[in-house]
Amino acid sequence: MSTQQFEQTYNQIQDTGNRLLNYLLEICARKSSQGDDTSGLQSVEGDINKALTALKEQKYQVAVIAAMKAGKSTFINALIGADILASESEACTVCRTDICPIDAEQTPRLLEYQQGKRKPIVLVEGEAEKIRQVFLERTRQIRETNNPDNTIRFELQYPIEAISKVPYLAGFRLVDTPGPNEWESDSFNTTALKQTALEALRTCDAILFILDYTSFKDNTNSELLKDLIEQRSEFLKNDTGKIYFILNKVDRKSEKDRPIPNVIEDLRKTLIGFGIPEPIIYPVSAWQGLLARLINNESATKENKKDFKYFFLARYMEEDEDGDIIVPKLNHIAPQALKDSGILTIENDVIQTILQNSGWNLLSDVLAKFDKNAQAIDETLITEIRGWEIGIEQLQAKTEEYIKRSDSARENVIKVKQAIEEEKNILIDQFSKGMDKFANDAKQLIRIEIEKLTDIQSKNNSYLDTLQNLFNSIKKMIPLVKFSNYKIKCENSKDADKICQIINEYCSPIIQNFWLEAQDKLIREGKSIRQNLVQKIQKHIQDISNEISKYLGNTLQVKIDANPILFPDFEFSGLDAEIKKQQQVFNRIKKETRTKTGCCDSSKTYEVDIAYKEYQIDLRLTCKAIQDKIDEQVERNKELLERVIQKQVSADFQKAEKQINDYINRFQLEFDNLLEQRAKQELIADEIIATLTSQRMEVNQYFSELMAIRELLNSWKPKQTQEVSLEA
Repeated sequence: MSTQQFEQTYNQIQDTGNRLLNYLLEICARKSSQGDDTSGLQSVEGDINKALTALKEQKYQVAVIAAMKAGKSTFINALIGADILASESEACTVCRTDICPIDAEQTPRLLEYQQGKRKPIVLVEGEAEKIRQVFLERTRQIRETNNPDNTIRFELQYPIEAISKVPYLAGFRLVDTPGPNEWESDSFNTTALKQTALEALRTCDAILFILDYTSFKDNTNSELLKDLIEQRSEFLKNDTGKIYFILNKVDRKSEKDRPIPNVIEDLRKTLIGFGIPEPIIYPVSAWQGLLARLINNESATKENKKDFKYFFLARYMEEDEDGDIIVPKLNHIAPQALKDSGILTIENDVIQTILQNSGWNLLSDVLAKFDKNAQAIDETLITEIRGWEIGIEQLQAKTEEYIKRSDSARENVIKVKQAIEEEKNILIDQFSKGMDKFANDAKQLIRIEIEKLTDIQSKNNSYLDTLQNLFNSIKKMIPLVKFSNYKIKCENSKDADKICQIINEYCSPIIQNFWLEAQDKLIREGKSIRQNLVQKIQKHIQDISNEISKYLGNTLQVKIDANPILFPDFEFSGLDAEIKKQQQVFNRIKKETRTKTGCCDSSKTYEVDIAYKEYQIDLRLTCKAIQDKIDEQVERNKELLERVIQKQVSADFQKAEKQINDYINRFQLEFDNLLEQRAKQELIADEIIATLTSQRMEVNQYFSELMAIRELLNSWKPKQTQEVSLEA
């Protein structure tokens, strides 16, 4: 399949859809002029318009995921064709950024979306360098202040050179996600960052994992893949055709390093070990690709050109017959340097994948919508023709019989709804059990962590890393703190509050991360469960519609979207107050030795009782408070989750119910209109039948067109496709 094939099929579908819509509007205009009610065809008109809108928007998302310092921003800049995303040494991506393509003549903009606000904030407009600086400053501000404005994502509107030659990807989005290393940051909401990346894995059309060659050339740092891949091997295994692994910074290879093909082979084996059966790996130099593209576009700065000369020019120098070095002009070698960087290969493959999979699914679904609605128009015309061909008394009897069948169909729909309610309760119960399991596992986990904390000073203790850091943090901030038998003791309330804060900062991320893993698993399992439930709804409603269509002599095809379940946020915050409740203050008496000096330099020592307060934090009580907090939030979220499932499953059913009601009402209106028109225009029945028959012949031409387009579309159908349905 080529982009030319996609373009050809796209144009044919769009043209046929627009003409079919105009044809329907002409029929409605005719019926209206005769005094007929056309509301029965309004749903058909709405379906065609929705399909045309989806065809125009073509929403595709390509997520870019990487470890910090793997060169993700440079790689995305190379795809965009501008040095617009900051790539300094510190982690720059604090939340999701959508890069949306615009035409070259439009003004680039950077938008910020905040929680609870409908409209985004326009941060800056103008040239790439201006946007880059404002973006970097805002990113630093969010990280340093811990995001008080609740920024949830950015949107960069800028021409994307990678798709500039494919005009039919208007809805294309590059999604820049925070990398795994950034999840370890102490100064930002790491759970939100990880959630963004996991969401991209579940929802995007293609995924680019950026890996650092300098880390993998010596078979090191493969651990960074585990958190995103190993635990989701089954999920990713089903989507290997849309996942790419980009081995970036291959330009860093030195003479003593292993050959790049050997590194790629080792990486391939590592990925297979993580559960990716056929990993697709590309070696890339994003830095070379970006500089070459900037030079090629005549937008390179002096600094850009200097960097290219320093790092990449030497490999393009040649010797003449006399052995003198020939230094080529940068603009002469930029196209080849861009090709050698590997960027163009990735662009072509990703675009091909989108068109071959997501693009094919979109065109196929739109085509099916047009076919369904052409069938609806044809059914309407057949009903009218037959209504004029039979006698009025027979038409009256047919109308009455149809009313009975319609009432029976609606009763059956109610029975289906009752059955779906039972299925829905099963779905809710399964998710509820999943959340209960999370609660039990999380409580056990926090108990173990607390026990580790009490044993931190034991000579036989083997717990290091974050737990040791926790202990060191407490000792550093409060040198006189004491640990004894599940109790932390200090001398004043200020120190006790500091200890509470440290424990809170330690425990909360553990629970948050654990919940995020549980939630991700539930979402993936829930999507499958809900799809099965949707299929049951679809089958039941289809059976009912088939019964009606048998009477009318036609068949209705029913199709419903299967969107993923939207989970409520699980916020494990506010532990400070819970932990402070476990603080205890004890009035203590301690002996203090004093000296009394007498005559002749004689002295006498004695002891006195000194009253003091000792502050204690009982870790066992703290553990219980945290566990209670887990239970409390799980119960609250179970209730919230139940409401979400109730709402979404009801929406699924309503889509099916609306389709069959539209179907029933459309024919009921036709019968009513026929009875009325027969009484008025019986004398010109033959003329009306001839007009309707002519209109049916035109509909048949659309059927022929749609069939021809289907054959063309199937000629480049991917081997494995996952159908993506439009909203009914």
